[in-house]
Amino acid sequence: MLRRYGSYLLLLVSGAMLIHLLTFSRTAEDPSVAYEDAFRAAYGIYALSIPGQLEFAGEEVPLYQFDVRERFDRELLVNTYWQSSTMLFFKRANRWFPVIEPILREYGVPDDFKYLALIESGLMNVVSPAGATGFWQILEGTGRDLGLEVNSHIDERYHVEKATAAACNYLLDARKRFGSWTLAAAAYNIGNARLRRILDNQRADNYYDLFLNEETSRYLFRILAVKTIFSDPPASGFHFRPDDLYPGLSYRLAAVDTTITDLVDFAIQHNTTYKALRDLNPWLRGYELPNRSRKIYHIKIPTKGLPGGNGA
Repeated sequence: MLRRYGSYLLLLVSGAMLIHLLTFSRTAEDPSVAYEDAFRAAYGIYALSIPGQLEFAGEEVPLYQFDVRERFDRELLVNTYWQSSTMLFFKRANRWFPVIEPILREYGVPDDFKYLALIESGLMNVVSPAGATGFWQILEGTGRDLGLEVNSHIDERYHVEKATAAACNYLLDARKRFGSWTLAAAAYNIGNARLRRILDNQRADNYYDLFLNEETSRYLFRILAVKTIFSDPPASGFHFRPDDLYPGLSYRLAAVDTTITDLVDFAIQHNTTYKALRDLNPWLRGYELPNRSRKIYHIKIPTKGLPGGNGA
């Protein structure tokens, strides 16, 4: 019996040694196995820490409410782990926040609203399925109501400075209507009239107490998530050098108070190209600029970094 048990034990030990040798040999000979082992050892997805306190435009975010905390957590995770999109946010913001920030200050709109433009458009001149256009995603009728020129030749919703001023006027009016910057932000997404109906129907006066459609329910939390990431990029895993970010554009202004019948000729006369002219002035929508009223337009002419620039 003892002899039989010893033989069985020897067989088990021999088998284990054989498996070990085969495994070691396979790992040594197969680079993919070593790669997978290294991947499993190094790769990880981590839950993110929620700040102890959070505010938007000086107004407290009630993170002590479970649904508020979880809605914020969702957007923080999405924007942290959608790394390519958020890295592009950093790159574009370096160019455009210095343009937007002084306009917000001039109008008395809190600096946090620059993140509204960021989540609206990614700081790109995009057009939504509903026709909202530009960095601030302004609808055509709303743009005209806010004093922007919108026609087949000119669309100032694409004019970053003028569109930012128009957005400020909308937000100031919404703040006056609803009594808080938080509700003003919600109104920017859903519209003043619709927000008023929801507030009245639900007999509420606070964004966080409203039952909303998913887009508007997520809207403020998307702003807060991006603000949180921007406040400390390395804490969220984002690392970049100054040269990785997009620089500001260099240009001079040409004042024009007459019709330009051919913007291609105009560009060539200013030692640049039509493409460079349109890149700097996306509010120009065609090949001519009619101007019977002799209105003064300021057209940006590149001075470096674009065709026609001096490269200095």
